[in-house]
Amino acid sequence: METKMIGNKIAEARKKINMSQAQLAEQLFISPQAVGKWERGESLPDIITFSRLAKILGVDLNYFSEDFLSVTTETTNDEPPRKTETPGKAGKKLSWDMSRGNWVDADFSGLKNLHEKFSSSNMLRCKFVGSDLSGLLLKSNNVDTCDFSGSDMSNSRIQNSYLSKNDLKNCSLNEAEFTGSFLSGCDFTGADFTGTVVKSGGLEKSIMTDATWNRTSFNGSHLVDIVFEGTVEDCAFEDCGFTRVTFQNATLLNTFFKCRRLKGLRFVDCKADRMTYEFLKNGKADLSGITLLTT
Repeated sequence: METKMIGNKIAEARKKINMSQAQLAEQLFISPQAVGKWERGESLPDIITFSRLAKILGVDLNYFSEDFLSVTTETTNDEPPRKTETPGKAGKKLSWDMSRGNWVDADFSGLKNLHEKFSSSNMLRCKFVGSDLSGLLLKSNNVDTCDFSGSDMSNSRIQNSYLSKNDLKNCSLNEAEFTGSFLSGCDFTGADFTGTVVKSGGLEKSIMTDATWNRTSFNGSHLVDIVFEGTVEDCAFEDCGFTRVTFQNATLLNTFFKCRRLKGLRFVDCKADRMTYEFLKNGKADLSGITLLTT
């Protein structure tokens, strides 16, 4: 981590808004000496202070990353001021390890390239709207009433975590994996579950309107009060438990159900291809709401 580079960026942004070290320190409730140490590259703010610092300086959190393109103004004798972009120094990126924290009302909206981890943390009412969270590791977390809407969470791993009342509208969950996690009261409206794996966990009382279901796999999971709509294609439900789970106005294609009991399933105005239909029939599901597709 280039502490000197980050210190220079703090100083540059502070001077750009004509703020003294003492004034910045006062707004952060720290000493001017602490700001001086940052700018000399002798120490770094913690992640919570980074977030507050970005707001005060009027910059994005990514401004402090080495691969951020800084914008400067150049003036020549022959030309008016113009903006030029100077690439950041190549090398290792700033690491955001937000583990073992209690995060309340933090706003990380628009954060990019956060390919790091949250472990053993509590997050309440935090915002990650429109953020790049692809490849993120969430392990042993309690995530409550947070807003991830419009974020890219593809290829992320959510392990042994509890997610309650979170907003995940229009999220990309491509190839994401939920393992040993319990999700309750979440809003997945418009979410893309292509290639998503949900195993050894639970999913209940969550909104799934206009979600995309393709190559989605549920294994050893308990589903409660869930409604599936639209096209469900190349999906799998294996060793799952169902309580008040409804497929409504859905078309089921090449989808198999290998579960002991399917009596918790209800089908309303659905269509299914022959293979899917036979899997459901073999599991003694109520097929009265399904029309068999003919080729």
